[in-house]
Amino acid sequence: MMETLVKGRGPVLDHEKLDVYHIAIEFVMLSDGIIEHIPRGRGYLSDQLQRAALSISLNIAEGAGVYAIDEKVRFYRMAKRSATECAGILDVCQKLQLLDEQKYVKGRELIVRIVSILVKMAKAKKIVGKGGQRNRQRHGIIVSKEV
Repeated sequence: MMETLVKGRGPVLDHEKLDVYHIAIEFVMLSDGIIEHIPRGRGYLSDQLQRAALSISLNIAEGAGVYAIDEKVRFYRMAKRSATECAGILDVCQKLQLLDEQKYVKGRELIVRIVSILVKMAKAKKIVGKGGQRNRQRHGIIVSKEV
């Protein structure tokens, strides 16, 4: 078994090997910057964006740690739903002129990447089942070897 290290922290967990997890973390960081600029009277948007953004990465991590294929797919689908929720929140914030165009575009790009990967992962898990690393790679699932 090849052991992968996270920059001086030791062995990695399954979710840390997934590119989509790192993209989701990048989105959490971006959304945190967006939330800082949302006015107090729009706290409902801040709260919803914060919870939905965090839910993406947490569901990916939880799904990666599960052995049963159906459970993995369920968590990846929940992460996808949270990602599309974030897209909706970004749209609302943009229409209300609460975020600049650059952050809106960057957020949308990250969400589209996350959703695309999660859809492929859910489909591949159904197709190849356990132990099908080679087949998952053939279906476009990118798994990092090092972080």
